[in-house]
Amino acid sequence: MTPRQPATDDTGPIAVMERKDAPARGRFRIVRSLIAAAVAIAGICYSSWILEFVLPIHLNPVTSFLSELDAEGRPYRWVFDLGDTVSGSLIVVSAVAALFVFSRRRLWVVAWVALGCFGAATIADAQWPLHTCSAPCPPSDSGLFPQLHQIHALTSSLAVISIFVSMIAFSVAAFRYRRWPILRHSGLWILVIGSTATAWMMIADNLAGNFALGIAQRIQVGSMSLWLIALAVQIWVAERVSASAP
Repeated sequence: MTPRQPATDDTGPIAVMERKDAPARGRFRIVRSLIAAAVAIAGICYSSWILEFVLPIHLNPVTSFLSELDAEGRPYRWVFDLGDTVSGSLIVVSAVAALFVFSRRRLWVVAWVALGCFGAATIADAQWPLHTCSAPCPPSDSGLFPQLHQIHALTSSLAVISIFVSMIAFSVAAFRYRRWPILRHSGLWILVIGSTATAWMMIADNLAGNFALGIAQRIQVGSMSLWLIALAVQIWVAERVSASAP
């Protein structure tokens, strides 16, 4: 009688390696899905300013800035402070985790690091709110660095710069690496709208008159929230496609 040969896998060592790597890939997919959920929640929390139209805030959205919503002594300050803190914290955690579970190509790394800086600056925004002045405040345009008159102005500037660096880096990466089509289409249009509102603010701020700067800032910040949600949807969709691929 011919001795029975032990059963072998037709795919050989490759199948063995794939089986060993399967748990790691599964964990990475779970982490990436959690990142998508966290970024989506962060985008929603970052739009907590919309509650100014529901709560008795009594600020004119055409002439007021969003920093005034959680300025010292403002009613319901804790609502907007909580929204920024939760949003910034989720972004920081998501950005750090993303550096371990996503591709480490240069543009992706720049995008995630800049997004993490945005989250940190947003937390700082909440911790150092806008100060109100009982006496006349020093002029905001004096000196080389007017942002340093209040820490909140500095952290707000850092947050805006960081997220726009992230948005641009993600968009360029999406085109260059031919991945993440949502960021190449919807994300790009959101970036254009946010950039237009930012240009509106920067130009009008140096002109005489109001020019509805409050509306411009709300469009700017709203575009940031929409872009974060678009990023979250893109990550989620990419993971669903990856999971269904053979």
